[in-house]
Amino acid sequence: MQVELNKYKQQVADLYSSRSGNYDNGDWHPRIAHRLVEYAHLRPGQEILDIATGTGMVAIEAAQIVGSTGQVIGIDIATGMIEQARRKAEELGLSNIEFQVADAEALDFLADRFDYIFCSSAFIWMSDLLGALRLWHRLLKPGGILSFHAFSETAFVGGVVSQRVLEKYGVSLLLSKPTGTVEKCHNLLQQAGFTVADIKSEPDGNYISLERAKSMWAGNSSFPAPGQHPHPSLSLTSEQLAQARVEFDAELEAMQTEQGIWDDGTIFYVFGQKAA
Repeated sequence: MQVELNKYKQQVADLYSSRSGNYDNGDWHPRIAHRLVEYAHLRPGQEILDIATGTGMVAIEAAQIVGSTGQVIGIDIATGMIEQARRKAEELGLSNIEFQVADAEALDFLADRFDYIFCSSAFIWMSDLLGALRLWHRLLKPGGILSFHAFSETAFVGGVVSQRVLEKYGVSLLLSKPTGTVEKCHNLLQQAGFTVADIKSEPDGNYISLERAKSMWAGNSSFPAPGQHPHPSLSLTSEQLAQARVEFDAELEAMQTEQGIWDDGTIFYVFGQKAA
């Protein structure tokens, strides 16, 4: 099934389809996906929607918990991700799960349908955060819960330094800013009609190499900027962009220690409830 995507969403879909083959490598994505499900305390028989399901990490774990009397639907705009998710579910013999190519901001499921909606590691990619939350609120049953990851505005050193450098040139990158504090997540949920059930802030992060940190330059307009289209850096001349990149590299070099560069990964596990 194909969905009609605007240029921004097609860029995001292409980026994630290209990453689908090795997305499960490493332990970070599986670990935080598992944590999100663990905090949810799902029960057999529940109906679950997993938004931006990727390779189905959350959806598959949820399907194993809700069992044959429950149902899980995983949706994503990246066809490569959906193909990987379907393959994994098939290998596990799960019959209570389905994966669909669909736009999280244009869903046509019946209102009041789902007991639980998840969005793991992908919320900042929505083009209208508040609009997305209001739609998902409508799809939840009364008393149902939405759970998503958000990341601190101090998280991901490459993005943070890119933001700081590009601001000197009048370019504002959103990245994790709209959800970058517990208070911002709280306010978004409330504006969308949710009661805030819980927001757990957990420190995370690790040391990375200088080379890895430099590869995180967020001023490259060939990659989509979360929640922004066209890419804000397109307002700069090639000379300005080259100079900004030099400053970015220099800032990172100044941050290097014997262990490498600290890459903060503080995560918020956010839970909002629809009134019963």
